[in-house]
Amino acid sequence: MAVGLYDRATNTTCSLRASTAFDSASVVKVTVLAALLWDAKKQNRYLTTREATLAKAMITTSDNAATSALWKQLGLTKIKGFLTAAGMTQTRPGADGYWGLTQITVTDEQKLLKLVTARNAVLSDSARAYVLKLMGQVVPAQRWGTPYGVPSGVTVAVKNGWLQRASDGWRVHSVGAFKGGGHDYVITVLTQGNSTMAYGIATIQGVAKAIHRDLAAN
Repeated sequence: MAVGLYDRATNTTCSLRASTAFDSASVVKVTVLAALLWDAKKQNRYLTTREATLAKAMITTSDNAATSALWKQLGLTKIKGFLTAAGMTQTRPGADGYWGLTQITVTDEQKLLKLVTARNAVLSDSARAYVLKLMGQVVPAQRWGTPYGVPSGVTVAVKNGWLQRASDGWRVHSVGAFKGGGHDYVITVLTQGNSTMAYGIATIQGVAKAIHRDLAAN
């Protein structure tokens, strides 16, 4: 397991195994959306209706076909261009269209969440708001993980990933952004070697509950 917490309000950073690489599964979809918005900004244009439809499906229902379409449209050159602009130097895009096998780390996922939650030169304010809006509209069945135990009155934006492979069992991941109660924080929890998806979810939620509880007490 690897964990990252950053609270902007108190300038608190905590991490565990922050540079350990994991297969991304569906958490890479936030990176795909950010890369799409970054590229559109460079072209000085809005997303097309098609792009917006694909983006919404990709984030809110974790639609794989929509992700594959956007991944193919962007291509590795643009995806790598975004990763460079975002300073996500530890992230390695999956080869041959296998976006779910992108190698990610807590360090880079936290960098992405920080970009999405504060003004910067990489993503426009409207792009950041769009990412957070879609992450806030994830279907209820996929809202497990980092939001677990969040205090009332705190806004939640989340994206999860889950993938079973022959080696190292289930990869189960959750990234989230939270704001309210005097805090403004982002959490990444990446896990592998889980015997079941449910075991991975329970592990992540145990960590999340402790983080939310400790921050709420301060």
